Amino acid sequence: MSALLAIDQGTTSTRAIVFDEKGRKLGVHQVELPQSYPKPGWVEHDALRIRDDTFDCVRGALKDAGLKAADIAGIGITNQRETTIVWDRESGKPIHPAIVWQDRRTSDFCSQHADKSDWLSQRTGLLLDPYFSATKIAWMLDNVDGARQRAEKGELLFGTVDSWLVWNLTGGKVHITDASNACRTALLNLETQTWDEELCKFFNVPLAMLPEVMDCAADYGSTEKSLFDGEIPIRGILGDQQAATVGQACFSPGMIKSTYGTGCFMVLNTGEELVHSSNRLLTTVAYRFGGKATFALEGSIFIAGAAVQWLRDAMHLVSNAGDTEALARSIEDTEGVYLVPAFTGLGAPYWDPEARGAIIGLTRNSGIAHIVRAALESVCYQTRDLFGAMSQDAVAPTELRVDGGMVVNDFVTQSLADILQVDVIRPATVETTALGAAFAAGLQAGVYDSLESIAKLWESEARFTPKKESARADELYAATDKNLESARGDGAG
Repeated sequence: MSALLAIDQGTTSTRAIVFDEKGRKLGVHQVELPQSYPKPGWVEHDALRIRDDTFDCVRGALKDAGLKAADIAGIGITNQRETTIVWDRESGKPIHPAIVWQDRRTSDFCSQHADKSDWLSQRTGLLLDPYFSATKIAWMLDNVDGARQRAEKGELLFGTVDSWLVWNLTGGKVHITDASNACRTALLNLETQTWDEELCKFFNVPLAMLPEVMDCAADYGSTEKSLFDGEIPIRGILGDQQAATVGQACFSPGMIKSTYGTGCFMVLNTGEELVHSSNRLLTTVAYRFGGKATFALEGSIFIAGAAVQWLRDAMHLVSNAGDTEALARSIEDTEGVYLVPAFTGLGAPYWDPEARGAIIGLTRNSGIAHIVRAALESVCYQTRDLFGAMSQDAVAPTELRVDGGMVVNDFVTQSLADILQVDVIRPATVETTALGAAFAAGLQAGVYDSLESIAKLWESEARFTPKKESARADELYAATDKNLESARGDGAG
């Protein structure tokens, strides 16, 4: 058997899934990951909890699959990307809680250096925004006692979650990252595919802290024997959205996928071409195999599934996520109620860190169902923002492949088709992020001989075609612009 194990370390949960060579699930183990919010706009994780949960999930998935370490051809890791961890090289202890990608504490720095945005974009494909890792690293070095001095002496290491996991899985032997994660730090030169000294100087990040940048399929060492009763080779690493792109088999220029997890992330394959957006989308590495980078345009919505969590945990309007579909279908429309899910600012194409969430259009007749439906539809309207921007920058896609927990909800998937006015396809395996990581590991381990052989494994589970008239879709979407302005911060314009 050529079984593959994917570690999927996300913003709200950690899980491990064992797949067979056909991409079928053999075993799974998952635990929720709590977030902390010490100040408004701040979002943190316990990095040691991430490490320990990962170990437990691997053990649980192996047990669920009835397999041992020796049965696994390779581990593939996929992860929340820009989340930043700095730790002591000797002790392995983090110097501060992990600063999560959603965190906005460095927005003042970004505003003060807005004149550098074009320069940064040309080198990195990114914008000057708190979203990316570089400002988070600098914040830790400047706000933890003695950290900057220790970093300059080579005593501290930086990593995104993939680096942190590999370092711990290998017993501190390997400090690496892959190109898909490195390109989200704002420190990687996209053209050279190497750390950029001028960028490091600008953000005041010592080069010695940074991990080695490798392909998305490579030999990253093996797990410590004591962890899982045997060594397992680590062979694949992809940031979560790039992993979903591979899992959705979007290997040809013009193919597009959108993943609905905590946030929503749309990725359009542009092939070997570095396309710089005129609509504030990001240019990123889709994947890098055999030393050859394939690029993409990406648009990010910070809040997608997190809006459903908010309905459940903060507002107590639903007891579980599954309740939202029936509530949304219980009314014909929101009767003019709109929700702007800007709880941590707005991502593409607005990039407004000061925007905040809002519910607009409430009347005496508005109830729970109206708010729930508005929350689900808000994600579809923001998806159309991204879809339109990509159509202008590159190509107008004729269909959209979707994945993630949120699109298990048929109401959401149909609403996407209606608002976008294109066919929306849900794959047979919605765990495409984990599957993409497994595929990358399988490429390196020799389970697959090419991307073409992986593409043949992809299957559609359902196709949703537009049911709304295009004029009605346009009308509903147009109303969001006016409502959006009331939630905008200083970045409105």
